[in-house]
Amino acid sequence: MDSFSLLLFLTISIAIIHSFAPDHWLPFVMIGNAQNWSRKKMFLYVSVAAIGHVGSSIALGGVGITLGFASEILQGLESTRGQIGLYLLIGFGIAYALWGIKHAHHHHHHTVDLENKKIVTLWMLFAIFVLGPCEPLIPLMFLGSSFGWSGIAVISLVFGIITLAMMLLQSFLGYAGIQLISHKFAEKYSHAFAGLVITLTGVFLLLV
Repeated sequence: MDSFSLLLFLTISIAIIHSFAPDHWLPFVMIGNAQNWSRKKMFLYVSVAAIGHVGSSIALGGVGITLGFASEILQGLESTRGQIGLYLLIGFGIAYALWGIKHAHHHHHHTVDLENKKIVTLWMLFAIFVLGPCEPLIPLMFLGSSFGWSGIAVISLVFGIITLAMMLLQSFLGYAGIQLISHKFAEKYSHAFAGLVITLTGVFLLLV
């Protein structure tokens, strides 16, 4: 196995392992269940978030390599972005849980108000994923730079495709699983439960 093939294998392996992190799919499962997303919506929202998630790191890595920044500097920036992303995820989860409790006790909310809340939720989720970096990608891009810009492009593309595929697969599997749970109490507080799970996910990742 030549060196580039080994790097490619390493990229695929790391992308798969990285995507198992619950913040890559659990928020979509919980929000999708609370808002009754269709499969088409699930595919669209996860795909957009995944592209933003990977794309922000590719952009940062590309600019850093072009300007000659050391890998350690960019990894430090990614780590900082990761911390900010987790704090935002926790804050978003808490806010969504509180809104979910309020919504459960006030069923007279207008449909327009609920739709506006859904739009805000999607934008917040997208922003959090853009700010939350793919930390393993930066060093892989630096390794790919040994093979020129074509090497960087291939590594970035492969990492992005694997991450997208894993996020979609886990989101759909999780969504199918949670749909099997049918209980009036769970349905009434579905938004609150979604916020709670997202909050606990962020806290867990912050502590590990």
